[in-house]
Amino acid sequence: MRDKNYKSEIIPDENRLEGRNAVLEAFRAGRTIDKLFVLDGCQDGPVKSILREARKQETVINFLSRERLDQMSQTGKHQGVIAYAAAFAYAEVSDMLEKAREKGEDPFLILLDGIEDPHNLGAIIRTANLAGAHGVIITKHRAAGLTSVVAKASAGALNYTPVAKVTNLGQTIEDLKKEGLWFVCADMGDDVMYRQNLTGPVGLVIGNEGEGVSRLVREKCDIIASIPMRGDIDSLNASVAAGVLAFEIVRQRMAKGK
Repeated sequence: MRDKNYKSEIIPDENRLEGRNAVLEAFRAGRTIDKLFVLDGCQDGPVKSILREARKQETVINFLSRERLDQMSQTGKHQGVIAYAAAFAYAEVSDMLEKAREKGEDPFLILLDGIEDPHNLGAIIRTANLAGAHGVIITKHRAAGLTSVVAKASAGALNYTPVAKVTNLGQTIEDLKKEGLWFVCADMGDDVMYRQNLTGPVGLVIGNEGEGVSRLVREKCDIIASIPMRGDIDSLNASVAAGVLAFEIVRQRMAKGK
């Protein structure tokens, strides 16, 4: 669901790495780096080494102005390089399908189209665990990764709920359709969720806090499900919307004895 009042912000995180040596050592130690921020135009030897390692890992690289890097820095000694390391290892989408098979359950996945706020991501992972979802899929670009803030917000759920990171969410949906899943998109509209059949192998798609589900991803979904609202405002926080819809899926599964 779109939240018109949402504003992205930089949130302090203990998995933020600053300085060329710290970032390069992290890459060489095999740590997963979600995002790399580099001073635009900086191409000296150490930075080239960092960029080379980042491309091997297919890390998202952002070139920023010195002013922007200074704003992001917590130490004031970033040396033109800031990185975010993942606090947890990522899973594969195939691991989630295998988890469902082992439990003898229809797959239930939650796919996030550009969730930026780590608190929202952590809360959704917590909801996914409590709702019995077999995994959460996030996007590589313009989205929060598995930082320590996310881990704390998940209240331990990251220890049990696999999270996969993909480059193209639309293609992932197409691939999962071949595995028998169908997809419900949370968005505004006349198709109220209580009137929809949300049982079977299902993927629940939740959009970006400010913009909702992107058009290309929405077009790949099978139905649009809206949450009926009776208040004076017309939007829910993304993690709340995910919770409402996830537990409607739970309710319908329980009603069918699954």
